[in-house]
Amino acid sequence: MTNQTSALLEILPKIKRTKIAVVGDLMLDQYIWGDVARISPEAPVPVVEIASESTSLGGAANVSNNVHALGANTIPIGVVGNDYSGSLLRDLFARNGFETDGIIVDSSRQTTVKTRVIAHNQHVVRIDRETKQDISEHALQALLNYLESMIGELDAIIFEDYNKGLLTAACISQINAMALKNRVLVTVDPKYDNFWAYQNVAVFKPNRRETEAIIGTRLTDESDVLAAANRLMDRLHCQNVLITLGEQGLFLLESDGQHHKIPTRAKKVHDVSGAGDTVIGTLTAGLATGASISEAASLANFAAGVVVAELGAVPISPKKLRDAILMHDAERSDSNDAG
Repeated sequence: MTNQTSALLEILPKIKRTKIAVVGDLMLDQYIWGDVARISPEAPVPVVEIASESTSLGGAANVSNNVHALGANTIPIGVVGNDYSGSLLRDLFARNGFETDGIIVDSSRQTTVKTRVIAHNQHVVRIDRETKQDISEHALQALLNYLESMIGELDAIIFEDYNKGLLTAACISQINAMALKNRVLVTVDPKYDNFWAYQNVAVFKPNRRETEAIIGTRLTDESDVLAAANRLMDRLHCQNVLITLGEQGLFLLESDGQHHKIPTRAKKVHDVSGAGDTVIGTLTAGLATGASISEAASLANFAAGVVVAELGAVPISPKKLRDAILMHDAERSDSNDAG
């Protein structure tokens, strides 16, 4: 077993001693599973005969679920509507052992629900129900008051932004100020709006598409990615930039200028939805234990490689993550022996 493998495995049990808040756009993911046997006579669309339905945590709630599954004491913080979906989302959290005091009910909006119709393991259509306007001032103040009451207990905060109205520039700056005052590590999974509002954080983690859209340049090779990462770091004054590159893995730029291309560990890819959630969750959990940024990024890369082999947004388990790390170590050892 290599020293790197040992270092990664040593991180996993330490995660249980961390407390991490996930602040962001909470969603409910609904899946309708069925079969297609014919095309509708009314329009050229498939007729899906429903076989089963399932509901799970989505968006920032899925990030919370990933961090929780790794063993951290995870605090979801966000808003839901005063509706059935909001009650169901809070109930899902409670049944899985989460504290739910940070989930604020805002009667001026509806809970975000994304319904996916899946037939023969193919994604047929997605239906979104959501409110994108900024949350009410009352809900924002309730959220900030809750966070302020317990921020001293936290090891880290994850900003999980889907541009659904929770993370306004004012909200971001106030939470950032709280975190800085209390020396709480902050990581960010951004979206297009308020992209530049996340100043002075520990890790800023956009994906390739978001980076290209904001920078205005296609990232065709590693030199393009490095140049983009440097631009982000210079403007955001963040300590580290981690850009997710899909099937090409991750690109990490550290505060001292070191940069690394981390190749994907995925053996097979069935569904990339939720992979970014797994990366930010695992990365932050690793950093909260005191691991280095390169170790935490490597751990997150292994986790992403595991979840993309599953259909749907599935949280990573410590056992599956440990098995993936050990399998890679064994394969590398066999390769060296063969050489």
